[in-house]
Amino acid sequence: MNSEAISCRLRENGISFCCNEPMWKHTTFHIGGNADVFVSVASAEELKKVLAIFATEKIPYYCIGRGSNILVADEGIAGAVISLAEMKEISVMGTRIRCDAGSSLAALCTAARDAGLAGLEFGYGIPGSVGGALVMNAGAYGGEIKDIIVSAEVLNADGTEKTVAKEEMMLGYRQSVFQGKPWIITAVTVELKPGNRDEISAKMEELMNRRKAKQPLEYPSAGSTFRRPEGYFAGALIEKNGLKGLAVGDAEVSRKHAGFVINKGHATAEDVQTLIRKIQDTVYKADGVLLQPEVIFIGEKHGEKR
Repeated sequence: MNSEAISCRLRENGISFCCNEPMWKHTTFHIGGNADVFVSVASAEELKKVLAIFATEKIPYYCIGRGSNILVADEGIAGAVISLAEMKEISVMGTRIRCDAGSSLAALCTAARDAGLAGLEFGYGIPGSVGGALVMNAGAYGGEIKDIIVSAEVLNADGTEKTVAKEEMMLGYRQSVFQGKPWIITAVTVELKPGNRDEISAKMEELMNRRKAKQPLEYPSAGSTFRRPEGYFAGALIEKNGLKGLAVGDAEVSRKHAGFVINKGHATAEDVQTLIRKIQDTVYKADGVLLQPEVIFIGEKHGEKR
């Protein structure tokens, strides 16, 4: 990759970027090697310019929101990372809210509360971006993104735009059509219901307090490490097998909630992966259930290149 040529073109287009950027700074796990190029965009128009440059220069790239559900390889990422975290405009339109994909889910929940709109309380406290939440159909406490989504605006790799209706999204448990398409979500529109602002606020605080009491929010992690296996709960299976506190390096099964692998300080991606394999092997041998990671692995070692 001709870093000098890429840097020149990005600079000419007024795009914010840096080279050899440590990815641990951009993930909630606080783990990951360097990306060759790290680009931050603040609008869909800037994103289009970046995609055009990368297409011309044949640069592989990976898009991230707020890094809450990813584990970046210790060897880093060859090519580029495009961060959408600065795409965060939110507009309230009656009972609908249009939100840029890089906005935090917490910011969207707060905007809904301030507008007296109910239905998003479940999302308060879920880390990450709105775009990432839609990709994974994030949910908690009986609610999911699929309950409130109307449509999403996306860009194809060639920069063409498309609006995807809810009916096209194939939303299921931690699944969506976006996981198998070369689309980048740039904005979403949700539909909520009028509610009492004080009641909405109280519900949000109640759910946040429940999270703080049950989840290891005091440590870096990628949230729930495993998907919920049909008929079981991953955390319960892990705890049943005596794995709370099991550690590889500074990666540890949380003693507070066995469904979380946490970074006690200086965990590497290899530490986390080794620990995940140990958990999978133990649970499979004891219960015949193969736990599937919810965490997305990206980077050189994982082979996740685009």
